[in-house]
Amino acid sequence: MTSLHHAVSHAHASNLEISDVHVSYGQNAVLKNVNLSIKPGEFFAFLGPSGCGKTTLLRLIAGFNQANRGSIKVGGKDISALPPWRRDVGMVFQSYALWPHLNVARNVAFGLEERGVPKAEITKRVQAALDLVGLSDYAQRLPSQLSGGQQQRVALARTIVIEPKILLLDEPLSNLDAKMRVEVRRELRDLQQRLGVTTIFVTHDQEEANAICDRMAVMNEGIIQQVGTPRELYERPANLFVANFLGHANVLRGAMGESGHDRSFTLRGGERLMIREGAHIPDDARLVLRPQAFSLARGTANGSWTGTVQDVEFLGAIIRYRVSLNQDDILVDASFRPGDEVYAPGEQVSVSFDSSSAVWLSQ
Repeated sequence: MTSLHHAVSHAHASNLEISDVHVSYGQNAVLKNVNLSIKPGEFFAFLGPSGCGKTTLLRLIAGFNQANRGSIKVGGKDISALPPWRRDVGMVFQSYALWPHLNVARNVAFGLEERGVPKAEITKRVQAALDLVGLSDYAQRLPSQLSGGQQQRVALARTIVIEPKILLLDEPLSNLDAKMRVEVRRELRDLQQRLGVTTIFVTHDQEEANAICDRMAVMNEGIIQQVGTPRELYERPANLFVANFLGHANVLRGAMGESGHDRSFTLRGGERLMIREGAHIPDDARLVLRPQAFSLARGTANGSWTGTVQDVEFLGAIIRYRVSLNQDDILVDASFRPGDEVYAPGEQVSVSFDSSSAVWLSQ
C-alpha cells in the first residue's frame, strides 16, 4: 500500500468546524452567521442556486477568501488566519486549471515540487495518485490530448497527491456532458470512499448531490437553510425554499377548520384533508406533497379528490401528469412499465394519497 493510501486513510480523516462565519462586501452580506459541523471522512455538499454563497464558503475554507468574523477549524486546529498553502486543504477548481505546457505527470507533481518534496518521493506519490484515478498510462500526455473527464481526473490527482486533510470540489462536473457527468460522479464517490478523505462538493444540481453525498447543506442568500441526508431533506424539508429546491413539490394553500373533534384542511377549491388527532399544524401552513405521493384512478371514488388530466410527459421510468383540481394544479408521478395504460389529457381521474406523506410548512 502506498504512502498516499496511508496518509488519507479513514483513521486520519479530519472533521471541519465552521463557527459564526460572516462575510460582507461593503453593504452586501454574502455569508450570514454560518455554523456547520462536518464529520471526519464525510462526503458533504454545499447545494444552492447561483449567488447563494456556496462557492464563497468553499473558498473561505481553502483560504482564498477571508471572513469578517468567525472561525474555521480542521481537526480542532483553527486555520482561519493561515495562508492557503499551510491549511492542509486541497481544492479542485471548476476550470481544472491545468498547466497546458506540462504533461500529466508534471501537472500532478507541481504542488509537491512547490513544497520542496524530494524527487524520489514525488515520483512515488505521483505514480500512486495516477494509479488511483486510472491514468497511469497517460502520464506523458498533455492536457490538450485528454478528454474532459480525463482532465478532471488529472485535477483530482494533482490535489490528492498533496495528501490534504480536506478535499474541496468546486462544481467539478459542470464542464462535462450529461452522460460523462454520471460516470465521473460515480468515480468521484468510489475514489472518496477508498481514500476516506473528508470531502466537500459544491453544486447547484440536487441530483448530483443526492447521488454521491452523505449529507448536504442547502443554502440560499448566504444562509444555511437546512442540513441533513438527501432523504431527510427531500422527505422533511424545513421550509418552502428547501421543498421547492429539492425536486418538484406541490405546495397547496388552504384553511384549517374544526367541526366538533374533527380538524380538516380545505383547499381553495373545496377539497378537504382530514387532520389526524394530535397533529401540530400552524394556522398559516401550506400542504406540501411530492408528485409521487399521489395515486390516480379513473372516474371518481369516495374519499378522493376529483381532477382532470391536463398534460402528460413521458420521462422513461415515470409518467408525469399535470392534473387540474378545482382551483389548483398538481404534478403526479406514476411509475411506468411497458404495456401500462396511460391517462389522456381531458380524462377525469380520482386523486388519492397517503396523508402520512404530507409535510406542513409555514409561508
